[in-house]
Amino acid sequence: MRAAAKILHRLAWADLDPSNLRRLVTMARDEDLAGLGLRVKPRRTGDRSTAALARSATARTGRADLVAREPLIACGLPLIPLILAAYGGQTAARLRVRDGRAVPAGGILATLTGSPRTLLAAERVILNFVQRLSGIALHTARHVAALGPGPTRLLDTRKTTPGHRMLEKYAVACGGGWNHRLGLFDRVMLKDNHLALLGCAAETSPVPKAARSLPRTKLTVPTSALVSAIAAARRGAPDLPVEVEVDSPEQIPPVLAAGADVILLDNFTSAQLRRALVLIAGRAFTEASGGITLKTLPGYAGLGLDFVSTGALVHHSVWADIGLDWRA
Repeated sequence: MRAAAKILHRLAWADLDPSNLRRLVTMARDEDLAGLGLRVKPRRTGDRSTAALARSATARTGRADLVAREPLIACGLPLIPLILAAYGGQTAARLRVRDGRAVPAGGILATLTGSPRTLLAAERVILNFVQRLSGIALHTARHVAALGPGPTRLLDTRKTTPGHRMLEKYAVACGGGWNHRLGLFDRVMLKDNHLALLGCAAETSPVPKAARSLPRTKLTVPTSALVSAIAAARRGAPDLPVEVEVDSPEQIPPVLAAGADVILLDNFTSAQLRRALVLIAGRAFTEASGGITLKTLPGYAGLGLDFVSTGALVHHSVWADIGLDWRA
């Protein structure tokens, strides 16, 4: 079985591509200033609000603080210099805390100085990025606290905003979570639809009401087909871990026999998880997923699972309340 380092990621800022970050920032700027995304572009572009002010009002050096309105986990602050540069510079940013740090209500995240025209034009884009990422980090931190300090690690998923995946996964890491798959490129993961391609017989199988309101298809995988699929994955991607999704304890023995590195226990009840862990007995990493919420997470802490994963870290997060306060 491959080492856990092959399975887990925790993205750092240095792992992110600066050119991609600048591209995202440029797109955000052009949405605001030039109507990027509209079929018919505006005839006049730019910050019309600030341009309408008297030049004497914007000629002096401006100063503004990025302030937490609520307790939060800081995230996305290194984007601020990139954003200001995209608006033409003539400004400076002093970052007052590091990403991943807890900040109390009223805490100052960054101080911005320079051209008032630049600061006012860039204000909303700065806040949009930092509020969104800090919200994910805070939401993740709450989930990590609910799971508790045991050995089970909390993972995110690929349920991310298109184009913003690495930033959002970085925010999960800042909140104390772990990154599952960064993409389709770094894990062989055989899920229900992959198994359906093996020619499995399908039957309707109900799942717990807490997990889903509708019945789902249960796939009965021939052992020979599953073994062949995992063997093919080993040959085709020998450098990657192989994970297989199962939705009943009966599917576990053939998955173990085929040599999966990770077994994804999808929508298992607590009783089923305990039975599954006995069957697996440490021969593969175990991951529980499906229907996991902030309220139910504590129930997974003492079971002996390696991982618990949920897309809610990103798609159920709420933006952090942050403001840009102008200083005289």
